Amino acid sequence: MTVKAIYKQLLTFLFIMLLPFSVLLAQEDEEGMKPEDTEWYEPVPPEVKPAEDHYLKPPSDAIVLFGGEDLSKWESSEGGEAPWKVENGVVTIRPGSGDIKTRKSFGSFQLYLEWRPPMNDELTGQDKGNSGVFLQNRYELQVLDAYQNPTYVNGMAGSIYKQTAPLVNPSKKPGQWESYNISYTAPEFSEDGSVTSPARVTVVWNGVVVQNNTKIKGDTPYVGLPEYKPHGQAPIRLQDHNSKVSYRNIWIREIDRKNNR
Repeated sequence: MTVKAIYKQLLTFLFIMLLPFSVLLAQEDEEGMKPEDTEWYEPVPPEVKPAEDHYLKPPSDAIVLFGGEDLSKWESSEGGEAPWKVENGVVTIRPGSGDIKTRKSFGSFQLYLEWRPPMNDELTGQDKGNSGVFLQNRYELQVLDAYQNPTYVNGMAGSIYKQTAPLVNPSKKPGQWESYNISYTAPEFSEDGSVTSPARVTVVWNGVVVQNNTKIKGDTPYVGLPEYKPHGQAPIRLQDHNSKVSYRNIWIREIDRKNNR
């Protein structure tokens, strides 16, 4: 046997012996992750001034989830009546009351809503106008005051939280109404639970595309990396993040993927 062959066998032996330890080390590293390990600050999306007439009324085939009167199509994420405040055609988060979710579950859809961060200039970063739209109850599109409010870019408004930053920043000044027009394609799973087609989303924020058929990498952990777990249809969830964010004009159109292939 040549020296080269002996060396090759030795490397193979060492690889086999050390593999369990490398796997364990990788698991320990992931378990020991901190929130800032999945936050980044550059490149900062350029600012774009949106048009004033970007608001949309529901089309004839839409399900109106909130038309300004009540939260009958919503419930607390913990069960029971939705606890947020409805007044003057607007629903506003009651900080500390918890998230709300739709009573109905959805697959692929077009979702439209308008949201408004509160006037609260003394707060900054993730504390300023924070909420979120959870697609199928698990994939978060961030809601946040993004007007001259630096934060990690994959956590600013228009981001798929902790995953993909928006292409640009078309935010308005605090206290003004913003809009999201969301086209969402639900993921598909095989019988063994593996992903055969990941979720994808296109987001138009104030009339400007900020996510363009973006592949969603998995769920929305605050610490750690996203992952997929098999699921079927699920509700839309709006997040209570201790900020008095308001919503109005929320409607959804269900999309049948089988007719779009």
